[in-house]
Amino acid sequence: MSATDQVHLNDFPSIFSLDGKVAVVTGGSRGLGLHAASGFLQAGCSKVYITSRKPQACAEAVAALNALPNKKPGAQAISVPADNSKMAELDRLVEEVRKTTDHVDILFANAGATWGERFETHPEMMFSKVMNLNVKSVFYLVQKFAPLLTVRATRDEPSRVIVTGSVAGLGVGTLGEHATFSYSASKAAVIHLTKSLAVELGPRHILCNAIAPGFFPSKMADGLISLQGGLKVLEDHTPNKRLGRPEDIAGLVVFLGSRAASHLNGAVIAADGGSHLKGKL
Repeated sequence: MSATDQVHLNDFPSIFSLDGKVAVVTGGSRGLGLHAASGFLQAGCSKVYITSRKPQACAEAVAALNALPNKKPGAQAISVPADNSKMAELDRLVEEVRKTTDHVDILFANAGATWGERFETHPEMMFSKVMNLNVKSVFYLVQKFAPLLTVRATRDEPSRVIVTGSVAGLGVGTLGEHATFSYSASKAAVIHLTKSLAVELGPRHILCNAIAPGFFPSKMADGLISLQGGLKVLEDHTPNKRLGRPEDIAGLVVFLGSRAASHLNGAVIAADGGSHLKGKL
């Protein structure tokens, strides 16, 4: 056993700590992104940048995050509104972040969209919108943040990219009157993209992993939950008999950003209580 290995074993109490880390969370003003940002701050991050398309939503999220009682003294959430679907906005996002930090340790690519409509009328415009935001913009987000992610990254202290996929990208998503063809295809694509990025960026000491959430009550998911029969029906279908909670996402992304996950690269972690293993309702 090397001296470095022994030090890490002796330092086990800090294995899940994000003390002093800098994180960027896209789609961070609500839902899974907000849960993740809350986890990052409470696990020790010194700065968590929140970005989404709506400035007011970002401001409200940052106010709530900065009021958290468990964050470290001086730790702060910072609002940087940006439309991730536009390349110029991604460039501006990076430049805004550069104004207050010279590096980024964790990039959580979470911004996304969905559309539900039957096969015969599914509109090309919405198919393209979903694919562009859920796949293309993730690639360019990582590409543009890569210089900041490499500043402090080393073999033993790598930076992290965490991408939000979906269990809809592991199997077949919603079909019928409210079919999510573009969403399911985009999540399968972004999961595969994450694996490619893991191999490309691993040698640069940037680890790339994906999460595949199932149903978490949120503004985007509540409509689909209702269409699937409601909360109780979905809970009964889930092996652990419940849907996702905020701490389930917060804990997962903190793990992926911490030293505990420093040998995970190209992994896809389903967070759905095992529902995808049972198939459709």
